[in-house]
Amino acid sequence: MDRLDAMLVFARVAERRSFTRAAADLGLPRSTVTDAVKALEARLGVKLLQRTTRTVAPTLDGEAYYQRCLRILSDIEDAEGAFAGARPRGRLRVDVHGTLARHFVLPHLPGFLRAYPDLEVYMSEGDRLVDLIREGVDCVLRVGEPQDSDLIARRIAMLPEVTLAAPGYLARHGVPQQPDLLEGHRMVGFRPTATGTVMPLEFREDGKTRDVMLPMQLAVNAAESYLSAARQGLGLIQIPRYHAEADLARGTLIEVLPDHAPPPTPVSLLYPRHQQLSPRVRVFLDWVTPLFAPPADRPE
Repeated sequence: MDRLDAMLVFARVAERRSFTRAAADLGLPRSTVTDAVKALEARLGVKLLQRTTRTVAPTLDGEAYYQRCLRILSDIEDAEGAFAGARPRGRLRVDVHGTLARHFVLPHLPGFLRAYPDLEVYMSEGDRLVDLIREGVDCVLRVGEPQDSDLIARRIAMLPEVTLAAPGYLARHGVPQQPDLLEGHRMVGFRPTATGTVMPLEFREDGKTRDVMLPMQLAVNAAESYLSAARQGLGLIQIPRYHAEADLARGTLIEVLPDHAPPPTPVSLLYPRHQQLSPRVRVFLDWVTPLFAPPADRPE
């Protein structure tokens, strides 16, 4: 195994904290990965990885060498990807927030895979900000304002939000006409896993956003449960319009206070700085952005 291949193997072990997972990622026998790291340590004369029965982690020397490997491997990938005939290949690991995968990404994914037959996509789903390096993820698609300054964030869409309630709820509590006339109303709380706190309802008035907390008997942390609770008449909710289109069409949920709709929610693609020129990430970014356009403008 040449030096560049050995660097790639070591970098993947350091990222995945596992010889077994690194071997699976690279399509190599575990013994080959283990031997490559041992040979690399022998050549450098330092211990790069601290091994226990349950974990693998870089030593101080290993972390320094890992950072150098990332720069070298990134430069090589960028140089090869700069040629017009070069096509992205290998495994693309993407983590997608909540329902975005099912509503926007998966319906169009066959076309992406046909366009890039040498790519193998692994898609996980969650709403926490994963450790991209440690967990071997190339990029994440997230809703909300990005918080991690160590990642590059590309804004790709602003999702319109709506305030909704079930017809039965409105029959009991009345249809609110203004955000400051919500006395007697209640809400279903939404508690994102990432923050652990219930989000207030948001209303726009005179160009400003006003936060409102209403009494609640239920708080959830999943979008499907949030919608289901609203259908059961348990309170007002606020959710991206795309997620409620079927309910609005059927009349199982009704939009209220449309003149004071919540601010739109940003959608961003985040990736490590060393991945900014990765052909795999670049083609995924170029492909996924139009999927969040209005329905009439989305690709087939």
